[in-house]
Amino acid sequence: MLRRLRKYGGGARRVVTLMTSSAPLVIVGGLLYAGLFVKAEAVVQKVEPPAIERRDTFYSVATPDSQVVWAAGAGGKIVRSEDGGQSWVRQSSDTEVNLQGIAAWDSEHAMAVGNDGVVVVTGDGGRSWARAEIPASSNPNKLFRVRIASGAAWAVGEFGAVLRSTDRGATWSRVLPEEDRAWNDIAFVGDSGWLVGEFGALMRTTDGGANWQAVATPNKVSLMALAFRDAAHGVAVGLAGTLLVTSDGGASWRQVPAFTREHFYSVMWDDGRWLAVGDKGVMASADADAQTWQLGRVADGDVSWRTQVARVGTRYFLAGSNLAVLDNGALRVAGQQRM
Repeated sequence: MLRRLRKYGGGARRVVTLMTSSAPLVIVGGLLYAGLFVKAEAVVQKVEPPAIERRDTFYSVATPDSQVVWAAGAGGKIVRSEDGGQSWVRQSSDTEVNLQGIAAWDSEHAMAVGNDGVVVVTGDGGRSWARAEIPASSNPNKLFRVRIASGAAWAVGEFGAVLRSTDRGATWSRVLPEEDRAWNDIAFVGDSGWLVGEFGALMRTTDGGANWQAVATPNKVSLMALAFRDAAHGVAVGLAGTLLVTSDGGASWRQVPAFTREHFYSVMWDDGRWLAVGDKGVMASADADAQTWQLGRVADGDVSWRTQVARVGTRYFLAGSNLAVLDNGALRVAGQQRM
């Protein structure tokens, strides 16, 4: 028995010695295998860019209710706010061309128009946008503005583009023949409507847009926007500080003596006053008869150019070289600090 224990005991010692001496080789081999054949997977967290970046340019805003705001601009960018402009989310527009105008029937249904005759529409609050078809043309048909009036949508732009949709932007028909002229804006009050464009061009309709007549204007400066407070009283604004006023439904227009050389790009009837915005932060206002105008700025130190202004409650939303909210005199630029 003792011999057998000694015999097996010697073998056990040799096994232990062998394992002990080979342990470093096993460890080194394992490390080499891990280094050569086991690849670590890097964990990369995708960083989403902010909805609005400092370089973004916006050309138009739409405010269907007190909380929902849409803005459209360069590179096909569309953003939406559901808290009155406090925060924004980006939406996929299905295009990369510049979107020049946006309008909304309500918080679910909206449309945007832009370069190359692009029209995109949504019926689900912007969760998805789809291309709409416009009449075929050999011209680029860059579209500048889209408006909603009396249940129809109207889009205007280059080469005499005046388009109309009666199905919330899904399909469009051409209202006026194409010509070498750009229309910059359109407005309606009931069946009365007006068009303004380059070189002082202006037209009016009294039958809902079925027929249009040219109207003479005091000068040939391009008109960029217009607004009416009722079927009789309206204001048109344009380049080089141009302001035109009508009190007979647009049959005739009077020019306001120039008080600035800055361009005006947008005008609105602001519940008791007229309000116009344009280059270098200028803002002009006048009382209801539009006789006397006062020139100021959107905010102290603001020199941004503005292409559109819209109001909801006490807040004004401004599109242009940036997207901004003016509330009780304080200007907040989306993606930047309050001014």
